[in-house]
Amino acid sequence: MLNYKKYALGFMLPMMALLWCQAALAETLTTTNFNITITRKCPEGSVSCNNVIYNGTNVRTGDSIRLTGKTIHTTCADGVTPCRFIGYQFRNANYLYQVTEDGALQIYQGKKLVLQEKGTWR
Repeated sequence: MLNYKKYALGFMLPMMALLWCQAALAETLTTTNFNITITRKCPEGSVSCNNVIYNGTNVRTGDSIRLTGKTIHTTCADGVTPCRFIGYQFRNANYLYQVTEDGALQIYQGKKLVLQEKGTWR
């Protein structure tokens, strides 16, 4: 006769480990005008990630936006392999949002920089 408790435990532990390894990693950047939470939804240890969520809230108006983007890196000597982490990039129609490792928020409309603020990571 099959021992269902052992079977369930044997199934659940690897599934829990898989979920733990893919846990979302979140951090918050606070600037003068915005609170931005960045959530990486890639397996722990991934160098680059194409599933990053930007949740930004205007502290004065309460307006918010949610965008999906990716990590950005310099490239190694081979010109292909990602090396040093630079930050995150998100697109919203003709707007490009960049959040850098050193806490800068930059928003471009086309090639024109329309907003730049320095913040603090918490």
